[in-house]
Amino acid sequence: MPSAMDARAPQPLHVSLVALPEAVVSTLSGIFDVMNAFAMAPVRERTAVPAPPFRVEIVGSRTGPLELASRLPITVQRSIDTLAATDIIIVPSLLLGPGGWQKGRYPDLVEWLRSMHQRGALLCSACSGLFLLAETGLFDGVDATVHFGYADAFSATFPQVPIQPERVLVVCGRHEELISSGASMTWHDLVLYLIGRFVGATAAQGVARFFALQWHQDGLAPYMIFEGRSDHGDVAIQAAQAWLAAHFSVANPLAEAIGKAGLTERTFKRRFTRSTGLSPIAYVQRLRVEDAKRRLERTEAPVDEISWQVGYEDPAFFRRLFRRLTGLSPGAYRRRFRIPDYARPRTAG
Repeated sequence: MPSAMDARAPQPLHVSLVALPEAVVSTLSGIFDVMNAFAMAPVRERTAVPAPPFRVEIVGSRTGPLELASRLPITVQRSIDTLAATDIIIVPSLLLGPGGWQKGRYPDLVEWLRSMHQRGALLCSACSGLFLLAETGLFDGVDATVHFGYADAFSATFPQVPIQPERVLVVCGRHEELISSGASMTWHDLVLYLIGRFVGATAAQGVARFFALQWHQDGLAPYMIFEGRSDHGDVAIQAAQAWLAAHFSVANPLAEAIGKAGLTERTFKRRFTRSTGLSPIAYVQRLRVEDAKRRLERTEAPVDEISWQVGYEDPAFFRRLFRRLTGLSPGAYRRRFRIPDYARPRTAG
């Protein structure tokens, strides 16, 4: 079996795509199809790759049918106890239930992951697949990313793994063998990265064009919705947060919030920052930008008008703040997230 570190190996790299009951079928099947696509003539023509560089198998604790999170069955092609070595392991998105991730459910998979890593395999997670990989302990103290919707749950379960949910792809490890991708469709970035790394940039570009895949080059900050932390137990600060959520656009919201809280300004700022993780001014800025995002998505109002509506008289300052918090200018954000004309309902006449 060729080493995952040898990009010029004449034999195809073996890719183990892990299936378990929490797996999301769209991610699993998408990765499977794209990485196997070099066998298709149109892809070979666009990439100039004469032979498939990957051999992808769906692996699991046992072979046969397996019902995934959506209750759609797939077939596990290979049992992990028959795999002495593999080059690349990918754990696809996992759907967590109300109880969150239950550690210790898959000891055989966790031990196999550790063993394969020791033999040189890359460990990759797509989205929330990091929950399983983190049980190996190999990501302790290593930067990683996970779906921003699961970030709090992940940090509570694996506090020893530093996560950056705003990042699309994180490649770490002594041999760059610990790879994680962020929210949902960033499996595109993961697969394109692996193709670029082992087959070449031209092949990655050709596959991206053929499947209309996209790199999320602006990061995931534009997709994240700000929700201020409110589970801290400070009643006075919770009341201030509720008031700010409804009145953030007034001329001086912090002065009014401090007055309503009945605290000194210094005490208010200290308790607010300790409770929410943000300074009061940063909190208000995020509330205002979040409201501006909705207006950009759903209205045709000019950017300068939206700036005024959310509480900023200086449109230039608003534009700079918006870009800093989202990674996009207001105009670029609107172009990306508004419903395109061809998808809008048509009215009679």
